Amino acid sequence: MVNNCVKIRVASADDADLILQFIYELAEYEQLTDSVQITEPVLRDWITRGEIEVLIAEISGKPVGFALYYFTYSTFRGATGIYIEDLFIRPEFRRNGIGTMFFREIASRAKSRGCFKIDWMVLNWNEKSIEFYKKLGGRPIDDWTTYRLDVKQF
Repeated sequence: MVNNCVKIRVASADDADLILQFIYELAEYEQLTDSVQITEPVLRDWITRGEIEVLIAEISGKPVGFALYYFTYSTFRGATGIYIEDLFIRPEFRRNGIGTMFFREIASRAKSRGCFKIDWMVLNWNEKSIEFYKKLGGRPIDDWTTYRLDVKQF
């Protein structure tokens, strides 16, 4: 099985170009390439400041996927959580346990920092990912609706 050869490592600011490449691959998969505006210097800065954390999956030193997350805060709980902004595995490496490895690593990091939850979003049409998340024990939060405000309108 491939996952015996997989290494999950923490990305550094020096990985910004690789992360940007993964972001473009994810955007292509999600049919959102026109939405990508981030640049390598911005990624480098956010990683350096600790605003985001990124994990890279490698097989024999070859990057095959990434997970980008950041910390949230719950005023009701008085505790932090993790929000996974992006998780992407190149298509030819999917179904080999890498996604599960990412979630295990993120959960381990969450526990060690006293976080109480991990949240993420999935596109409604992405049935394969939804199936995967349900197998992990993920569940949709049906009693909340995500709203968005474009700050340019103010």
